[in-house]
Amino acid sequence: MNILFATSECAPFIKTGGLADVAGALPKALAKEGNDVRVILPLYEGIGEEWRSQMTFLQCFHVTVAWRTPYCGIFELKRDGVTYWFVDNEYYFKRSSIYGHYDDGERFAFFSRAVVESMGHLDWHPDVLHCNDWQTALVPIYLLEERHRIPQLCDTKSVFTIHNIEYQGRYGSQTLKDLFGLNAGYFNEHMLEYHGDVNLMKGAIYAADYVTTVSPTYADELQYSFYAHGLEGVIADNRHKLRGILNGIDTEVYDPWQDKGLTKQFSIKQMGGKKNCKAALQQMSGLRDAPDTPIVACVSRLVKHKGFDLVTAVIHDIMGMDVQMIVLGTGDWNFEEAFRQAQNQYPGRFAAHMTYSSSLSTAIYGGADIFLMPSIAEPCGLSQMIAMRYGTIPVVRETGGLRDSVLPYNKFTGEGTGFSFANINAHEMTGVLAEAVDLYHNDKKAWKGLQKNAMSTDFSWTRSAAAYREIYGWVTGK
Repeated sequence: MNILFATSECAPFIKTGGLADVAGALPKALAKEGNDVRVILPLYEGIGEEWRSQMTFLQCFHVTVAWRTPYCGIFELKRDGVTYWFVDNEYYFKRSSIYGHYDDGERFAFFSRAVVESMGHLDWHPDVLHCNDWQTALVPIYLLEERHRIPQLCDTKSVFTIHNIEYQGRYGSQTLKDLFGLNAGYFNEHMLEYHGDVNLMKGAIYAADYVTTVSPTYADELQYSFYAHGLEGVIADNRHKLRGILNGIDTEVYDPWQDKGLTKQFSIKQMGGKKNCKAALQQMSGLRDAPDTPIVACVSRLVKHKGFDLVTAVIHDIMGMDVQMIVLGTGDWNFEEAFRQAQNQYPGRFAAHMTYSSSLSTAIYGGADIFLMPSIAEPCGLSQMIAMRYGTIPVVRETGGLRDSVLPYNKFTGEGTGFSFANINAHEMTGVLAEAVDLYHNDKKAWKGLQKNAMSTDFSWTRSAAAYREIYGWVTGK
């Protein structure tokens, strides 16, 4: 089957979040099953020379974006059985950051038109066009018009994945024709109209042949206003073509036995290296050398929906336990300041690193004992899976992919891969965290068994890729 994966970011070329990890791993897993998979993404300034030097220029043409006809170049790179196409236009993509610009609507409208129109210039036709989040939400809509004008698209079906429904691509009604090049017929209740505005994600949900989310629980949660950010009615209206599929992680990248970023590699059968990683983490982060004290870690954006108001509300209760704590990330100033104050108040026991560091995050996954992830909402989450892969036990709130990926520990049977709590309640969180700390201190055998359970959980993309391939078969009849 021919599959075209349209995305605004893709690891290892350019990354700001979990979408890039999915775009980097899912196509590779689908290609291993014998599918012909292509990934198309913008050629951002941030894509380095190490990748540009491997690209081949294919051709250039002009695309139609409303009244504009901007230049579009296509560069190709082949890697791990997947063909990557990079859409070049320096006016739109030669920027210091990939999101957050005043003209993001126009930038990604251009990219969406390029995705569709490039099929008429390349000697290849997709059976499925798989789009992701609001940046490519226009693709299924443009496909409705262009599949009858571009022969390569005449039988193409579309799948749209919601990675985070909070970001919907909402613009004023005047953008419909002038910016996006669509006629007034698309401005209706069952397409783009949303409280008098244009909502790109809403339009994609209606226009796509199938819609997926990144975990089964998140698919269920989207029926409620608390999680759906106003689109619960749209989700209910399209429930017949919606399915939640839990993301995986790239188990070749996240492998403690092969990870060169660790002080010492380790595996489920040879765990000794994790002690070395813990000692190195304590040294590099300013924590005291205390091999028998559990390290509680957070690696995240420091924002409210990640649950950090819960953490800061009870930070002194947490530090009242026999633990050390390390927080890595950036976000809202009040959370950053609270963690800096905690570092001053608990020297040698609390480490606040208000930055992003790939090397330090790897050290944390490898060296920490407990991974705290109390998200208010979490469509899927990858951090808890990575933590488990490295034998770092997650403590999570039961929402979205956290609920689907972390099996609560059962002290009577020894089953489970972590600890969880249900309510948005700081004291319930600390109670569950205390259970994890108690198990670490008082039952080493059970703790090691819990680590083995977590590390042996299959979070590879093989299972998820099979589920997506099943959906592709449904929509295409192949």
